[in-house]
Amino acid sequence: MRYLIVGLGNPGKKYEGTRHNIGFAAVDLLAKKHGLEFRKSLKVQGARAEGMIAGEPCLLLKPLTFMNLSGESVALTMRYASIDLSSLLVLVDDVAIPLGEMRLKINSSAGGHNGLKSIEESLQTDRYARLRLGVGDCPRGPDDRGDLSSHVLGRFSSDEEKLIPALLKRAVETTELFITKGLTRAMDFANQRSIDSKHREVNE
Repeated sequence: MRYLIVGLGNPGKKYEGTRHNIGFAAVDLLAKKHGLEFRKSLKVQGARAEGMIAGEPCLLLKPLTFMNLSGESVALTMRYASIDLSSLLVLVDDVAIPLGEMRLKINSSAGGHNGLKSIEESLQTDRYARLRLGVGDCPRGPDDRGDLSSHVLGRFSSDEEKLIPALLKRAVETTELFITKGLTRAMDFANQRSIDSKHREVNE
């Protein structure tokens, strides 16, 4: 079985390090750990890295279509590489999950995320695994509304940055479990609350 691991984000230096690009950051770390190198592919409108992860053939993808059209690249890659839907995992940012936490789900809504909406439209299904990486909720103003676009396209504060390495490490470990042990084992690992979160709750 061949696996397709997709990290969502926006291409270009302008967006590096933003909350919206944490999916890119996660697959970059995965590729680095396993000695894989990304190369741009016009055929699939994305950057691809191919090789073995824990003895399994894998294809890593960073769509270069910008977030709102991510599905086009994913669908092209799945057709080109003959990827089964059960072998697809998408890593994506989520403002509804506390910073540093993550959730692995299948058959859940896009939750307003334009990248996931695009994938569902292109694949005509939501029955694929998605690992949602918590990037923190949008700060609220006096009218209880925040600028979501500025939030997700903004960068982490210096304090928030301290939580990112552990989040990316767990994202990589979750992906490896998905590949080697299957969805259920990966969900058991990913959906545990972090030690930092439990510690904060006890001390609040």
